[in-house]
Amino acid sequence: MTETQDTNSLASGGSAGEGTESRPMGRRRADRIVGASQQTRDSVAQATGAARSNDAVVITGPPGSGRGHLARAIHEWSRRAGKPLTVFSAAATPEEDQKRELFGAASSAPPLLDGGRDGALQRAGEGSLLIDGFDLVAPAVRSALIQALKDESFSRVGDTEPIPLRARLLMTTSCDGQEVLSNANAIHVRVSGLADRIEDVLPLAAHFLAEYAEQEGKRPIGFSGDARRWLIEESWQGNVRELEERVRQAIRVAGDGAISAEALMLAMDGDDVPSFKDAKRAFETRYVEGLLRRCNGNISRAARLAKKDRKDFYDVIRRTGVDPAQFRS
Repeated sequence: MTETQDTNSLASGGSAGEGTESRPMGRRRADRIVGASQQTRDSVAQATGAARSNDAVVITGPPGSGRGHLARAIHEWSRRAGKPLTVFSAAATPEEDQKRELFGAASSAPPLLDGGRDGALQRAGEGSLLIDGFDLVAPAVRSALIQALKDESFSRVGDTEPIPLRARLLMTTSCDGQEVLSNANAIHVRVSGLADRIEDVLPLAAHFLAEYAEQEGKRPIGFSGDARRWLIEESWQGNVRELEERVRQAIRVAGDGAISAEALMLAMDGDDVPSFKDAKRAFETRYVEGLLRRCNGNISRAARLAKKDRKDFYDVIRRTGVDPAQFRS
């Protein structure tokens, strides 16, 4: 399946917060790359260098981390900007159809097509072809792509006539770039998962809040203190994609006013909303951790601030599984 569009985003949304690096790559707000972490600055530096080259690019990182967004940036910053960026999704294309979709098919190749069919490599022209999920491409098709890069030409399925490869290949993968594209000249760019660049969480959340609040016709006020703590402490296994969706849903849950931690917790699709018991336990855990952090792990002082008997407060600590020793300096 191919289309001319971007895939997931490294960062998008409105204006950045203080200390945030925001680099535009297009006219749309969603085209901005935003980050405060060293990891993001390193990725942008690698992408900038890749944009100056004409070699194939392999962008490595976990799903949802922004690989496709960075690929779009490389295209927009390169000499091919203004020419099409064609996207091929390996995950959305059955393995038996991948070679036909990428290389095209001659009219004699079964199933018969009147006049044949152009593949994504040809339709991309002198623009860029983003193969999203290169590690999901069938091994035989992957080998054919590597050969096409070496030969700077390819042939349709069912034909031997060489077609010049004019498009630049950009590939995203969750595997090591050297592993999936060996024996071919390629530039490797690494995108870290969001859990490894916590400094980006709040700037990204602010950007998504500005973007989606505007779409909902609301004035973004910001996040409450407990919401900011929740955002930083969340594991974000779904990376930037999960953060973006959580903020988008939280705007609808919260209505007017600042986004609370409760709104973020309830901002889940379908039946994934936590039970009341789980939500209460999560709140207790954050509350206890916050108090112990403030009191340097001193249980008696934390209990006084919580206006609870020391023994009762210790029971809460034991129930949450928080270790006070980790907060003692």
